[in-house]
Amino acid sequence: MQELIPPARLLLGPGPSNVPYRVLRAMSTPVIGHLDPKFMEIMDEVCQLLKKTFRTQNQMTFPVSGTGSAGMEAAFVNLLEPGDTAVVGVNGVFGTRMCDVAERCGAKVVKVEAEWGRIIDPARMIDAVQQNPGAKLCAIVHAETSTGVLQPIEELGAFLKKSDTLFLVDSVTSLGGVKLEVDAWGVDACYSGTQKCICVPPGLAPITFSTKAMEVIGKRKSKVQSWYLDVTMLQKYWATGEAQRLYHHTAPITMIYGLREGLRIIQEEGLETRWERHAAAAGHLEKGLEGLGFKLWAQEGHRLPPLTSAHPPQGWDVEGIRKELLTDYDIEVGGGLGPVAGKIWRIGLMGENACVQKVAVLLRALQDFA
Repeated sequence: MQELIPPARLLLGPGPSNVPYRVLRAMSTPVIGHLDPKFMEIMDEVCQLLKKTFRTQNQMTFPVSGTGSAGMEAAFVNLLEPGDTAVVGVNGVFGTRMCDVAERCGAKVVKVEAEWGRIIDPARMIDAVQQNPGAKLCAIVHAETSTGVLQPIEELGAFLKKSDTLFLVDSVTSLGGVKLEVDAWGVDACYSGTQKCICVPPGLAPITFSTKAMEVIGKRKSKVQSWYLDVTMLQKYWATGEAQRLYHHTAPITMIYGLREGLRIIQEEGLETRWERHAAAAGHLEKGLEGLGFKLWAQEGHRLPPLTSAHPPQGWDVEGIRKELLTDYDIEVGGGLGPVAGKIWRIGLMGENACVQKVAVLLRALQDFA
């Protein structure tokens, strides 16, 4: 068996995104122990950088050892107990997954559904909460990766701030790529993934819990159903500035190194500048796709800059050309899911790939099929 040499691809799908050399270099540095005092310092630095990226002062802000789906699990299993009611917005794959996870926690799920490719009217979410006054949780996907829809959440957060209902947000494809203000928007729990706009390999799920959420968790009548994801234990390992931390699990040390560097890159660029860069690259891509005969799919005015969904021109072999882009051009773009499987492409411009130069490479390749 020969040495592993993966092909060099331009990753313009729904994730993962290409990883900057600086992150790869950080991940190649020596491994130290997960209870080493120096690693404790690194953990503190990562938590502080995550607070800046989430725009929060939440003390319990840390990376879950697992992918974005582990972040989803961590949020739900800590906040929900059997018999609780959860209002969940569903307009794609990940809203649907939220419902599944909440039901596995023993919660009663109230779905607020919208057509795939369109936003959920915040007024409908607010109405659902009002119709279920005892709802423990209201959850919604900020950036629906399966459709390319950017969901407005500020109005919903402002409403929930004045209630006992917790506000949970999926920011897997929005953190670091579009505006997200956890504290200002009244978000009580928010999780993400490293492999999208943060530009770090998949394997960690940044998450943050508000004081309000931690108080609710502290009053649970039953144990969190997942030992591994139990925040009441994880906080004793991740709590910043603690002289004596309690062992919980062996953290993925090399991944933490990579996340630290990825977050440093974000702060060096500046969040606002980064958001603007993603929006500019998406606008360039949309214009170029429409010039080639593509039809943009996600609702106009609510399109997600890091992930553009579009119908290829009539007569194109949708899946065949997508595979040819990969094999002949080393360019990855994503296919459709659910009701649009085999009908749309999902093109990701995330992190360092959100630039005019990478867009130009894709558009030039597509011209060969026009």
